[in-house]
Amino acid sequence: MLIKIDGNISKEFSRDYTALIKFLKENTHSGKVSPHVEVFKASTLKADNEAFHWIMSTFDLDRDLEQVDPDGWELENYLRNPVVLWSHDYRMPAIGHAENLKIEDKALCGDVIFNPKEADEFGYGIGQRVKAGSIRTGSVGFRVDEVEFCESEKTESRIIYRKQELLEFSICNIPANPFAVMTDRKETKANKSLFERIRLAV
Repeated sequence: MLIKIDGNISKEFSRDYTALIKFLKENTHSGKVSPHVEVFKASTLKADNEAFHWIMSTFDLDRDLEQVDPDGWELENYLRNPVVLWSHDYRMPAIGHAENLKIEDKALCGDVIFNPKEADEFGYGIGQRVKAGSIRTGSVGFRVDEVEFCESEKTESRIIYRKQELLEFSICNIPANPFAVMTDRKETKANKSLFERIRLAV
């Protein structure tokens, strides 16, 4: 997990989850977070011809013991500039763009189209790796607007992001959310039942 505070990477909060929770509690009033906090969470994806349809984020408990509420996504600003980046690197030009974003089956879904080879060999190369299956993960980068702290012993979750603005979607190597498995559109409902069985078995 990567954390930015007011645009600056926080190595302390990225390493120390307890310190992040303390910071958020001290800077949250009535659920709203006052500083500009960005969180980068990963998900799993799979190639589908030249367009890549994937589940970008789900409401499942991830490896950081956090959840992102799918009903809390604010997409309006992102849709004006739907960039796809490599590993959340804002200094590099976008390697592609996203289309058809929507909330479906309690998940944020969308299609990614990589840049053509003649315009961007690097971006095209990442797309080919995804198509070949050697890279299968992506990560949402978002600004935190509202949070809910979970202190009950009845839940493993430590924090739920209730409102968040999507800033970008990145291709990366390691997923934080093991249930955010990308599927073909035709397989989405079948795999949804698979996710339910996995959750019950864990």
